Amino acid sequence: MNILILGSGGREHAFAWKIKQSPLCKNIFVAPGNPGTSQIATNVSIALNDFEEIGNFCVAQHIDMMIVGPEDPLVNGIYDYFIQKEKLNHIHIIGPSKQGAMLEGSKSFAKQFMQDFNIPTASYREFNNETYDEGIQYIKQHTLPIVLKADGLAAGKGVVICNNIDEALLNFEEMVQKNKFGKASSTVVIEQFLEGIESSFFVLTDGEHYCILPEAKDYKRIGEGDKGLNTGGMGAISPVPFLTNDYEQKIIQKIIEPTISGLKQKNIDYKGFIFIGLINVANEPFVIEYNCRMGDPETEVVFPRIENDLVPLLYSLKSKQLDSHKCIHSAKHASTVVLVSKGYPEEYEKGKRILHVQDIKDSIVFHAGTKDLNGELLTNGGRVLAITSIENNLKEALDISFKNATQIDFEGKYFRKDIGWEFTT
Repeated sequence: MNILILGSGGREHAFAWKIKQSPLCKNIFVAPGNPGTSQIATNVSIALNDFEEIGNFCVAQHIDMMIVGPEDPLVNGIYDYFIQKEKLNHIHIIGPSKQGAMLEGSKSFAKQFMQDFNIPTASYREFNNETYDEGIQYIKQHTLPIVLKADGLAAGKGVVICNNIDEALLNFEEMVQKNKFGKASSTVVIEQFLEGIESSFFVLTDGEHYCILPEAKDYKRIGEGDKGLNTGGMGAISPVPFLTNDYEQKIIQKIIEPTISGLKQKNIDYKGFIFIGLINVANEPFVIEYNCRMGDPETEVVFPRIENDLVPLLYSLKSKQLDSHKCIHSAKHASTVVLVSKGYPEEYEKGKRILHVQDIKDSIVFHAGTKDLNGELLTNGGRVLAITSIENNLKEALDISFKNATQIDFEGKYFRKDIGWEFTT
């Protein structure tokens, strides 16, 4: 089977790493890929939203299955593009239709979906420029803290938690009237703040059946002790230590099954991953957000804990036979520590020489923001590398990840030294 993976980050490197292990896989291509994927697959220089060029490549290389890593092509309708083209509609796409991708592409769509199917989530209202004055009054009467979310995609930065009314009003003005996040914040969802501990659940679905992948907990704040600005993710662990069987059953019954049933009732074509961001409030799960793809850096701890071949699971979605397959979770613990560039998540430097990656033992080094220049590995993004270790317990896995994170070197390197801290102290 010839497989194309779209994307260039740590998530896509983890996909290629896992799929490379499958005897069903003949050739793996990654577009555009990175220096890490180039070691195990063939990188292809194609833009993620150039659907015509991606389609031409798929025909030329006899691609059987395409895995869409990031959300942009899904929200922009790559699945629909392929389905509507006679020469492409035989290719199995891992990712939902444009309508299904709205679960991530529009916060208001996702909120309405949850309301329609009684899926527990924070109470909310949405406002835009036409209802701006109503939004101001709503904020003034709202309890604190208050959460403001850009409706559209904002590269993981469109959520602001405000601790006082003035701060909320300022952010509301900047988002709606001053386009703080561009078109993404032309509509703003104002949401109740939920206090609790977060985790991430990952579901693979063919639109009728589902299987649950290993869960994870990521660490989004730049600073230790979960302080500072939000990032795309500074690290992750799997499994989640506080996950009990009772809590998991609540997630399945109150969230996962109504979500799959809701997609089916709305006739939404969805064959791919659903990433459910959860918060545990007094042992009750609430949905913070849906994503229409795997998370990053969560994928880097989820895939190493899947013991069986991923390719048959993915291919079974085409014929809606996922129920004849299982996802086997390893009992081992995985940890990922992310190395980032100086200045991230704001302006950061690029082009710094990376040393000692080839010397790392006992960890998998997933490339996220790197480039190869004349045989020299350089930084090329905010999140540069993800160091994943798999061991019998969480502390052992973290110790090895931290040790190897220290060993790799580049100018301005930073990583959080407290990933998993609440479960190992």
